[in-house]
Amino acid sequence: MTAARLAWRELRGGLKGGLRGFRIFLLCLMLGVAAIAAVGSVRTAIETGLEREGARLLGGDAEAELTYRFATPEERAWLEATGTRVSEVVDFRSLAVADPEGRAERALTQVKAVDDLYPLIGEVELDPPMPLSQALDGGTLPGLVMERVLADRLALAVGDTVRLGAQDFTLTAILARFPDNSTAGFGLGPKTIVRTSALADSGLLAEGTLFNTLYRLDLPPTADLDALAQEAESLWQDQGMRWRDARDGAGGTQEVVERLGRFLVLVGLSGLAVGGVGVSAAVGAYLSAKAEVIATLRTLGASRATIFASYFLQVGALGLVGVALGLALGAGLPLLLAPWIEAQLPVPAVFALYWVPLGEAALYGILAMLLFTLWPLARAGDVRAATLFRDALAGGPRLPRLPYLLATALVLAVLLATASLFQGNVGLTLWTAAGIAGALLLLVLAATIARHLARRLSGRARGRPALRLALGSIGSRGGEALPVVLSLGLGLSVLATVGQIDGNLRRAITGDLPEVAPSYFVVDIQPDQIESLRQRLDANGGVERVEAAPMLRGLISRINGVPAEEYAGGHWVLQGDRGITYSATPPPGTTITAGEWWPEDYQGPPLVSVAAEEGGELGLQLGDTITVNVLGRDIEASIASFREVDFRSAGIGFILSFNPSALQGAPHSWIATIYATEEAEAPLLRELAEAYPNITAIRIRDAVDEAQRIIEGVASAIRVAALATLATGFLVLLGAAAAGERARAWEAAILKTLGAQRPLILRSFALRAALLGLAAGIVALGAGLLGAWAVMTFVMDGDFQVVWPNALAIIGGGTLATLLTGLLFALRPLAVRPARVLRARE
Repeated sequence: MTAARLAWRELRGGLKGGLRGFRIFLLCLMLGVAAIAAVGSVRTAIETGLEREGARLLGGDAEAELTYRFATPEERAWLEATGTRVSEVVDFRSLAVADPEGRAERALTQVKAVDDLYPLIGEVELDPPMPLSQALDGGTLPGLVMERVLADRLALAVGDTVRLGAQDFTLTAILARFPDNSTAGFGLGPKTIVRTSALADSGLLAEGTLFNTLYRLDLPPTADLDALAQEAESLWQDQGMRWRDARDGAGGTQEVVERLGRFLVLVGLSGLAVGGVGVSAAVGAYLSAKAEVIATLRTLGASRATIFASYFLQVGALGLVGVALGLALGAGLPLLLAPWIEAQLPVPAVFALYWVPLGEAALYGILAMLLFTLWPLARAGDVRAATLFRDALAGGPRLPRLPYLLATALVLAVLLATASLFQGNVGLTLWTAAGIAGALLLLVLAATIARHLARRLSGRARGRPALRLALGSIGSRGGEALPVVLSLGLGLSVLATVGQIDGNLRRAITGDLPEVAPSYFVVDIQPDQIESLRQRLDANGGVERVEAAPMLRGLISRINGVPAEEYAGGHWVLQGDRGITYSATPPPGTTITAGEWWPEDYQGPPLVSVAAEEGGELGLQLGDTITVNVLGRDIEASIASFREVDFRSAGIGFILSFNPSALQGAPHSWIATIYATEEAEAPLLRELAEAYPNITAIRIRDAVDEAQRIIEGVASAIRVAALATLATGFLVLLGAAAAGERARAWEAAILKTLGAQRPLILRSFALRAALLGLAAGIVALGAGLLGAWAVMTFVMDGDFQVVWPNALAIIGGGTLATLLTGLLFALRPLAVRPARVLRARE
């Protein structure tokens, strides 16, 4: 009760004074909580939109997907018995060819071939407005609709002729909006819609060509989605059918949103840790200013517990204000920016006030506040009154008593457990916490080393008074070295890590493209076309190299007789079907790491060669058996060898390669990669499209551009979160500079009294700030490089190289930030008259 009365009296006095000492405290806590609340609110808005629009995004209440084939009569009968209506959609890529000005123009497009029931849910919006059935009827030629970006690329207008494969169509309308767009923004080409029946003579849906068949179902209102999913899995999973319902209408998009949201929350927690440094410093400075009050209370008989409880209540009340302000900002910004965010998103989002992410952010803020304030509060309660009278908190013990240390450890454990529970990834949370702790330790060590080095070097800076004064200030006890390096360094560490990961991802996609990547990836080559295609390419002087291989699609269903998922968990190789091939001899350049290739004329039981790295991850050994379902037929093969496969080269690579007789009779097509000079690429595409209208050539540079676009979107979101962390660090830096203003005023007064001129004093202040910023930038860069290396090596399984422009920007930015801040808070001390400062210290 006594502690509460004391807390209220001091808080009331502080409110009248504007809480000057707690502005940085409130801002740091507010920004950290706001960042986490905003990220969580946007993620929840997207998840709510995906859940609410699941059936529309999917195109039905449920969907059965088949690869390379249409449903068998038995499968079709089960689908029709299950749903009240069944719509068939064929999805594939092709080249759209137009000739608006007498010369052919070509562009990659994602084609939806539909039936008369499409769409089961929602409406297709066309420009000019008309029913989709009318648009697809066409006139003399069958009709076709496509997205505006594709029509503009081909310089097409409504009424022009477009060719898909060997079939001509009339562009009857522009596709403005369509319902089943769950992968919008993630495809390699704009969308085109035609009737499946109109493709009968196009050559695009021949046996063995690459296409997916999607069967959308309207289900009865009483349908049990869980029971249907189990029934579909038990009946048809081994036949290659993949089943999903409206609860997973966005497919992989929803998983991407969840993972990105979790990662951004962890970045936000890093920002909260940066703010925690400022929170701790603000509390320490506040208690130092209250030294006489605390000493008086101790003299009057106040116990340690009373003093601790009084200031704990004050800090706690102000902390709750900071958390509340952060929640208001984090909840309000997404609502305010909702129209802009929705315009940028490829999926629906429902923006509203969501209490779960706000509660999560509030819990993080309260735990972080406790974590970073217990230490200074505990020290204040443990210092003797006489020491407080003499020199504020300087005479107190460096470490708080054991109960406070245990309480700090408990709060930290609760914070980590909470983050792990909310993020659903214990490993990533613990590694993030370890990275933050490691960066803090490195920064503390760097500040200590900088102080000792400055103390030693100051004696050697004779003849350079500004440098000597700067070094002397950095080397002094209780100087600015630790707060400045900590506050700026941790924020820069997060930004350095993000910058290096971003740069390495871009390098991985584009860095070696001119040296190793093919010009075109060609699919849907029919077996009777491969030889003539080889001859044509060999005769083309602009073609440097051609690689070709037969390709089928297969689903790994069992390993050593055990269901594959049960045997090897959720490895990516087992997620859906994979491209497989066959070869009588090892392809050129093949490196066999274990076992042997089969004889060229081998006709025995099926054998398979497995990619060595993926085989090791699956726990496979020579002689193990793999069952692969190919077009509804199970093929059990023994592992004869392992071989190296480099998927990063953008060339042809298969996880599984069989002996030819194992796949005899299975309909399939061929794929090829064409390496050509850049000047030969466009003429080559025209030549191939005219000679083989059924094939699809995907320009690798276009695929790279699309991958870059996606990465840029993700990187932008991460950079915004990292910049919020850096902004928090800059606030802490401002707080540290402001807290040292009195010391600089005293220092300037002494120097002026001894005859120093203002330019000399200003140069010393500037050098001090620049040197500390340089130290913070160098250490932050080291921590960022280490963190980025760990992410690239262990999380993304990629190579890591230092991206020097980003690295130098971190060092330069740290130096510039501290320099500007130091100069900003040096102006007033320089202007103060020495007599006034010296009298105040008497």
